[in-house]
Amino acid sequence: MSSPQVISGPPPEDLPIPIRVRDAAEGSKIEGIWLNALGGLTYKIGTGDNRRFAKFSPGNPPEREADLLMEAQRMQWAGEFINVPVVLSCEQFEEGQLMLTAALYGHSAVSELGKSNPERSAYALGQGLRQLHDLLPVDSCPFTWDLTSRISGLPRDQQSELLSDAPPVDPVVCHGDACLPNTLLNAKGDFLGHVDMGNLGVADRWADLAIAAWSTEWNYGAGYEELVYAGYGIEPDQKKIEFYRRVWDAT
Repeated sequence: MSSPQVISGPPPEDLPIPIRVRDAAEGSKIEGIWLNALGGLTYKIGTGDNRRFAKFSPGNPPEREADLLMEAQRMQWAGEFINVPVVLSCEQFEEGQLMLTAALYGHSAVSELGKSNPERSAYALGQGLRQLHDLLPVDSCPFTWDLTSRISGLPRDQQSELLSDAPPVDPVVCHGDACLPNTLLNAKGDFLGHVDMGNLGVADRWADLAIAAWSTEWNYGAGYEELVYAGYGIEPDQKKIEFYRRVWDAT
């Protein structure tokens, strides 16, 4: 999800399942879970204790934001410190990439469970993001999500404007797409874990926080942003919120 205008959600029922996903399922039940704005697809394979998840990203290579090989590296590193899906395999094929992960037995914050109590879910989003920022070690993180690299594809005048307006950096290891759909809850509605970590890297904590809070408006409607900050345990920094939302929209 790269801006409030992007429409992501469950794939249409008539959308063909990629052959690589069918091969990986080996006859097990396949359920479409998510279709993102870049054409990436997520499927649930199997049921019960045999459940796995398959992510397919079209292209060879796919767009950078959809590069599952990069995401697999980040998830494997982050998994040493926080609760993320275990990567079982990740391969490049002629038509795209396929990553298989073990299941985290939880519910997306945009599931029926998550939407049934948006106040609790928004608070859990903040708690989970604080946990990620506190537990992932900045000094040893091999990945970056710095401003310069994020805006490198923009026109030079726009890059210069953003760089000149950039506030001082308070570095943490950021999720990179810290939104409600990428937050998992347990059966009680409390934070469980994170998914979709292809942009994970060192950046200002507000590069995550500004978008996490914004995502409550996109998914729940107005009135829940403050609960994200409360769950995180921080007062909103309006200057940084506005700046990192500008960057999000621009990129």
